[in-house]
Amino acid sequence: MASNELSISELTEALAAKKTSAVDAVQSVFKAIDTDDGSAKPVGAYIELYREEAIARAKECDKRIAGGEKKPLLGVPIALKDNIAFQGHALTCASKILSGYVAPYNAHIVNKLVDAGANIIGRLNMDEFAMGSSTENSAVKVTRNPHDRDRIPGGSSGGCAAAVAAHHAFGSFGSDTGGSIRQPASLCGVIGMKPTYGLVSRYGLTAFGSSLDQIGPFAKTISDTALLLSVIAGHDANDSTSVKSETVDYRAHLADSIKGKVLGLPKEYFVTGIHPDVKARVMEATKVFGSLGAKIEEISLPHTEYGVSVYYIIGTAEASSNLARFDGVRYGKRAKDAANLLSLYERSRTDGFGEEVKRRILLGTYVLSSGYYDAYYMKALKVRTLIARDFTDAFRNVDAIIAPTSPTTAFKIGEKTSNPLEMYLSDIFTITVNLAGLPALSMPCGVDGNGLPIGLQLIGKAFDERTVLTLANAYEAARGR
Repeated sequence: MASNELSISELTEALAAKKTSAVDAVQSVFKAIDTDDGSAKPVGAYIELYREEAIARAKECDKRIAGGEKKPLLGVPIALKDNIAFQGHALTCASKILSGYVAPYNAHIVNKLVDAGANIIGRLNMDEFAMGSSTENSAVKVTRNPHDRDRIPGGSSGGCAAAVAAHHAFGSFGSDTGGSIRQPASLCGVIGMKPTYGLVSRYGLTAFGSSLDQIGPFAKTISDTALLLSVIAGHDANDSTSVKSETVDYRAHLADSIKGKVLGLPKEYFVTGIHPDVKARVMEATKVFGSLGAKIEEISLPHTEYGVSVYYIIGTAEASSNLARFDGVRYGKRAKDAANLLSLYERSRTDGFGEEVKRRILLGTYVLSSGYYDAYYMKALKVRTLIARDFTDAFRNVDAIIAPTSPTTAFKIGEKTSNPLEMYLSDIFTITVNLAGLPALSMPCGVDGNGLPIGLQLIGKAFDERTVLTLANAYEAARGR
């Protein structure tokens, strides 16, 4: 097995035992990427690789390991979504409007990763400003699903999921606003976790929907996921929404028994339109949990049907506000030869933003405008409360919720680009989790008739990542990687 195909846990054990080196690990990743880039349809997960500095850091890591230093991620190659600030490196959110912009500081999670010894090797492709479900909205390139190069990897963190699935990174970090970690994890057959809102600092994450965004990890195993979450979780004084909490090692209770745990199966998640293979694999997964001693109970989340509508009102409203700063004056691209300030704004934003970003800015501005604020935005906030209350009521009787991650497996590149509404429905099973601020994880639970991965979603109570990870680990142990 090549070094890049190891899990993080396997790599750290091999590094400690001197069976491999940090230099070999990063070179193995670069070799796999280069080989793939030479193919007819490359995965194309990366926008930029930090080759020279990554190899230099790997050499330093080998010296630190030889000196007996122990850090949880020492020498492990990790990649970041292109909306997470890494000081001195380009940060473009896969958008033309931020071309040439260099991050002047580190995101909070980057400081934590550096402290843990991680070797950050590059920035990953995404839907522009994290707006999309397929990574087709990137202004840079097309990223392909490693399982079928004619299909999308999901989005907006499609590059993050594809990199881990193709063994082009040992782990990665993306952002989840309405399912942008879990949906691509499902479609690429890896593990992706969205933590509770406030558990992980958003400082240094380019904002899309500030009340919805959350950074989370992608990994090959549940143990690796727990490790990555343990590294990045914790309070940050620079983020006013960061919650004060004790440092937790989420690996400590992974092997706990799940006997007696009650899992809720929401009837609203098995609606017309869900692919029959997706439904079948999820129902098979419930039987595995049952065989491990868990109890399965049908529950109802009655306001689920309003989730997509509420999300695309609140999310676009917040996006309209957050993206107002990209005006051609303070950041990135600036239109040349503008006649006046208004012309500068108009031309810079027209040329710099892609169609999907423009669509969401317009919609968000509309729902916040005079005469429509109460009719749309305020009403959406009220329904959001009802959606959160549905989960609160359900968790009085269950320990976690089990559901599909995506209603379908990966679709063909270009298949849904002409129908934005159909594309939006790709996140129908993930959106409500963000509206309620809850933790959720997607993990593989089988494949469809074409051999494409299917994701199982586990949703937990606020700040109960431990239970979600314990349940996921039990399933992984029973089914195998």
